[in-house]
Amino acid sequence: MARGTDTASTLRVRRSRALRTVHRARTGMRRAAVDYFRGAGSDWLAFATLLLTVPVLGGATVTWPAWCPPESLVLPLLAGGMLLRPASLLGLYVATAGALVLEAVLIEDRRAEPDPVTPGTILIVASVAMAALLIAQFRTRVGVPWRRGSTMLFDLRERIATQSRLPRLPQGWHHEMSLRPAGGHYFSGDFVVAARTGPSRRTLEVVLTDVSGKGMDAASRSLLLSGAFGGLLGSLPPPAFLPAANGYLLRQDWDEGFATSIHLVLDLDTGDFELLSAGHPPALQLNAGTGRWQEISAEGPLLGVYDGAEFHPAKGTLRRGDVLMLFTDGLVERSGHDLSEGIDRLTGEADRYVVTGFRGAAWHLIEAVARDVNDDRALVLIGRE
Repeated sequence: MARGTDTASTLRVRRSRALRTVHRARTGMRRAAVDYFRGAGSDWLAFATLLLTVPVLGGATVTWPAWCPPESLVLPLLAGGMLLRPASLLGLYVATAGALVLEAVLIEDRRAEPDPVTPGTILIVASVAMAALLIAQFRTRVGVPWRRGSTMLFDLRERIATQSRLPRLPQGWHHEMSLRPAGGHYFSGDFVVAARTGPSRRTLEVVLTDVSGKGMDAASRSLLLSGAFGGLLGSLPPPAFLPAANGYLLRQDWDEGFATSIHLVLDLDTGDFELLSAGHPPALQLNAGTGRWQEISAEGPLLGVYDGAEFHPAKGTLRRGDVLMLFTDGLVERSGHDLSEGIDRLTGEADRYVVTGFRGAAWHLIEAVARDVNDDRALVLIGRE
């Protein structure tokens, strides 16, 4: 009995060791692959492959000049600009230049000139080599290889979209959000983070932030702040969120380090809410009883301006049929016009949905009010049905 137990124990130990060995091997392969795609590994394989194509193309140029002109040597240079480091690319260019010289000698000896190596050919190859070198230097500086760069940006865009989604609400509530970056890009200086917090997750917290700048100019700062704000939301009591966000922004010490933000804390059972604002445009509440829109303004300075800022909440209640709108300044501000004019225009368009309901209205409101505005625009609608 003891021998059988020892045998089973030995087998388990061996199996555990084998699994650890396999795990270490997989981890090593994964790290090597990541390093290769990030450009941390060697590019000798790509360099050797491209280097072999130079004599192949050179021989084809001499043998079949009508089908393979000397300009075809730009192809490995183009590929090298996307695959190789600058030092390896210079070596590839030296090999290409040598192939051009050899082609010129061979063609001259054979007295055949269907596609001779002319000064224009040399100029084209040199120009392409220079462009490829600039591309390689840019990749090296950024640290994002072309093989994974576009995939990373696509994944980044999808993660931003996922993070901006509003959580599901219980029956009787409706919410939607629409975000339109400036210039038709996918990256914006406006972002939304939201979560259900509190006991039994019966509290909805929504933070709408507008980072200084717009579009791609503010995208990197917006991305960093959205991740930080998403981590703070729900981890701190609501009154402590904006002070913590302000402190985080100050620690970044950016040249354009300010942002506006509005923080909604909504009780999903009673409809009571608090709004805390950091220099953000006021929220708008539709009173279903009177059919009128009311501005709800909270006091607070911009984020990232000075330490020790205080934010005083504004309180209200969403009753049956009421709607609350949060938006960024790109939706209501115009150069040379008062802010109240933009708010009146927004509420005038929103009145059209009072009878039919606000489902699907966020996107249409941005289209109607600020379709051609060269600024980031964001709108959040929350209604109690």
